[in-house]
Amino acid sequence: MAHTYTVDVLIAGAGPVGLSAAAELRRQGVDCRLVDRLPGRLPFAKAVGIQPRTLEIWDRMGLARAVLEAAVPLRGQLMYVNGREQARIDLALPPEVPYGFAALPQYETERLLEEYLASLGTVIERGTELLSFTQDEDGVTARMRTASGADEEVRVRYLIGCDGAHSLVRKGLGLTFEGAAFPEEYMLADVEADWDLPYGYGVRSSHRADDGSTDDLLVCIPLPGAGRYRMSMLVPPELSTLSAPPARGDGVAHGLEGGRTPELAHIQDVVDRLAPSPARLSEMRWSSVFRISHRIVDRYADGRVFVAGDAAHIHPPTGAQGMNTGIQDACNLAWKLALVIRGEARPALLTTYDAERRPIGEEVVGRTVRHATHGIETDPDSPRTMMLREAQLLVSYRDGPLARSPYGPADAPQPGDRAPDCAGLTTPLAAYPLRLLDILRGRTGHTVLLYGADSVDLARAAEASRGAGGPLITDERAHTPGSPAPATAPHTIAVLAREAPPATADMLAGTLAIPGYRDAAGEFARLYRPDGPTGFVVRPDGQLSTRFPLARTAAALTDYLAALSATA
Repeated sequence: MAHTYTVDVLIAGAGPVGLSAAAELRRQGVDCRLVDRLPGRLPFAKAVGIQPRTLEIWDRMGLARAVLEAAVPLRGQLMYVNGREQARIDLALPPEVPYGFAALPQYETERLLEEYLASLGTVIERGTELLSFTQDEDGVTARMRTASGADEEVRVRYLIGCDGAHSLVRKGLGLTFEGAAFPEEYMLADVEADWDLPYGYGVRSSHRADDGSTDDLLVCIPLPGAGRYRMSMLVPPELSTLSAPPARGDGVAHGLEGGRTPELAHIQDVVDRLAPSPARLSEMRWSSVFRISHRIVDRYADGRVFVAGDAAHIHPPTGAQGMNTGIQDACNLAWKLALVIRGEARPALLTTYDAERRPIGEEVVGRTVRHATHGIETDPDSPRTMMLREAQLLVSYRDGPLARSPYGPADAPQPGDRAPDCAGLTTPLAAYPLRLLDILRGRTGHTVLLYGADSVDLARAAEASRGAGGPLITDERAHTPGSPAPATAPHTIAVLAREAPPATADMLAGTLAIPGYRDAAGEFARLYRPDGPTGFVVRPDGQLSTRFPLARTAAALTDYLAALSATA
């Protein structure tokens, strides 16, 4: 039966995850619709922590500068128990990591993503609710109710559910959502605090009972604005409804609870008991009661329908992992959908979304539950490893179906790992050194990086990458945002070792039209650990897909592209 598709992808839910999915699809030239049942952004500072890995993703999109101008740095956390300082955790990262930890209210994050998406020609359809859907082997038929109250039926190729913890898409697929609820209830408030604590530091202050249990808790996260914090704490008895069922009636007790609004006096009472320094609160912008569950779906996809973000995994807010994990869900799925929709990969590629992202979701749920129950200070890993993991810089798909065979030193970045950023790359035309992120910014396809010193080796590898790349690794030099990404030769960049002759870059640029950047500071070699002349492929989501000796460029690219086009 022939169908007329109104759009390639329908996305339900316009929070940070849905907006990210739409933005990545539009960057790839894929037509999509983004609908949300709410009439506008909610003015709640729910998810406020932005991880360094998310900033790297936004840098590649060209969005990082706007976020940096709006956010504030998170420098660390001060931890108190029974009024005494127990620890001071500084959020320090290795110098090669380009971004630190940041805080921004969720509604500001959504505003910036919405403006970015609008620049690509797509706007949110507010007040439009997904009511039901069915799918077959050719597509998805969705029924929606628009802001005018009219029912609309649309036919799309794919549907993505970014519609939160109470996801209709998840329920429509019949996915399980196994887990449990925390017994405690919490208050959230966005307030200003007049106290003498250091700028940029969060506060976690608790009271420990004689039996060792925590019976009182205050957590404060700095926000943009003088003395402004998002504070969370246990609910007092007069606001508690622990015996009541979840507000949505679906058995998922997670998120903000309507109908109960703590007053400033409730927040001030807790601050008076637990704040490490005397504080007067004022200017409460909003407050709410919320409950926490930890759950994850049994699979992230079923046929042509996918779930991402809170629709797929929910957990305690410890470490600000939720929104950031959902954004990485969206980016992982979007570039794969784009390849399939453009006919450059088989639909089987989409099975790698669940294979790569669900293990990450399971790890995040388990870790945040442990930290919420026992405290982050009890984490068995080294402080450095813990910090890199919280920053989401250790997310890896080494065991996934797209990671090719390891090559080079065992401690080097391997296929599936994050492609490290590095500084000190120079070019004859720039009077200042560049970062690898500067070179990758704006690209939508895969990028081949060829490292070496010999111009003949580099030229042969560059020619081989062009010959073997096929349509799956794209060259965006003529690509403008919002237009379909061209399916041409691979975009290849030479990274010249410091010992390379000065004329090598000129030869590559003049003869092969390949940009060359000298590893003047030796940072690329230090971080990527090339084993002699080595090639790398960076995926659209900033992960390494393969690394190989330059002599095997054609075979390595052919192998990887075969995996993309025929993943089982």
